[in-house]
Amino acid sequence: MIKMRNLFAGMALMAAVAAAAAPDGAPRYVFYFIGDGMGLGQVSATQTYVRMVQNNARPLVMTSFPVTSLAYTYSASSPVTDSAAAGTALACGSKTKNGMLGMDADTVSVTSMARVLKDNGYGIGLVTSVSPDDATPGAFYAHVPYRGMSYEIEKQAAESGYEFIAGAGLRGLKDGDGNPTDILDVFRQNNVEVVYGLDGLKDVDSEKILLLSNNADSPNNIGYAIDSIKGAQTLAGYTQACLDHMMKVSPDRFFMMVEGGTIDHAGHANDGGALIKEVIAFDQALEIAYNFYLDHKDETLIVVTADHETGGASVGCGFTGYNAYLHYIDYQKVSKEEFSAYCKGLLKSRRTYRWEDMKEYLADNLGFWVHVPVSGQQEESLKSLFDATFEMRNSADQKTLYSNFNAFAVEVFKVFNNVIGMGFTSGSHTGNPVPVFAVGVGSERFGKGCDNTEIPETILSIAGYSLK
Repeated sequence: MIKMRNLFAGMALMAAVAAAAAPDGAPRYVFYFIGDGMGLGQVSATQTYVRMVQNNARPLVMTSFPVTSLAYTYSASSPVTDSAAAGTALACGSKTKNGMLGMDADTVSVTSMARVLKDNGYGIGLVTSVSPDDATPGAFYAHVPYRGMSYEIEKQAAESGYEFIAGAGLRGLKDGDGNPTDILDVFRQNNVEVVYGLDGLKDVDSEKILLLSNNADSPNNIGYAIDSIKGAQTLAGYTQACLDHMMKVSPDRFFMMVEGGTIDHAGHANDGGALIKEVIAFDQALEIAYNFYLDHKDETLIVVTADHETGGASVGCGFTGYNAYLHYIDYQKVSKEEFSAYCKGLLKSRRTYRWEDMKEYLADNLGFWVHVPVSGQQEESLKSLFDATFEMRNSADQKTLYSNFNAFAVEVFKVFNNVIGMGFTSGSHTGNPVPVFAVGVGSERFGKGCDNTEIPETILSIAGYSLK
């Protein structure tokens, strides 16, 4: 027992010495914002919407940063990365094969920048709008050969010692046979308090917190901003909660990673309206960090980037030519995912549902015919597929990474994207470069194009540490 105490004392002393070795002028507060699937098209579309529709002359917070560049995202196995390989690059500075998390291409565990900072006295907070065991947050603490190993990933999160982890829900609550696991007990055994919803934080006085959504039916994300789900958590709310906790338990120095994961989900869905609203939600979360920076300019670094681009998104498409009509997005009240679920519910109920009923729904929830112009040819195409789907029940779903979309929902949103002028080339990731925005201490070092593996190494170098 005495030897064990001496070991812990020695480790604590080594950590204290290492923490004290940070150079003068190094940032005490580091924010790393990752827009999952947020390429240049996503940022440009949102900037256009803010300028033309909201009549806001002020740019997005991220595009107002003084340093802007590009990062390339290929993985060790493909010119088009998946989120696990990209997350590993952004967290650990190492290329790996698609599907692998926190390991290099030879299945050797690699260290994340969050672990380096944690071992040098920084408090650590990880926030995401999707599951905390998803690829991007997981890359900052987990080491597994396959990103789908949810239970193992969550176990490593519990054992990480990080002070704050927040996301939608856990996907390791049941095993492959549908039986409950002990993962919540594993978190509690590691002195992590599990909290559901922001209101649950009011009476919490724990140093380590796992914050989950209060919507158990949606473990994959906290909900799309465009759906305006009553009581839903927001990325900005999670970000503020994390910042408050960091200032409580580690006010001298901390690192926060914030991921806008639902940008990627909307990109996979080719849902232009939802995508723009998710980038806005991400930027609102970023504004919380930026306001903190304004009060701590000589001590703070903020870096914003993406793990990859999703969907091949563009402002303008073949249907609208040299124009786009993004103001029609304000008539969209449901995401493609929510509308698809609505259609599937109708099919399951087997109730009689007429074309006139669907037209009324589309007018109320997407503005079709009332505010959003739908041509005779487009209406004919929609009605034909409506008949095949709801009367003859003869249509195939469209499968994407996160959802299976009802065929009629796919056609409805294809029409909507054409009318607003949003183009998509893919329902998957692309190899397009992604933006990098930076402000604060050492931010000038991000002023040139780079590989995504260089970003975490540069952040650590500015702070006085290294991944090597």
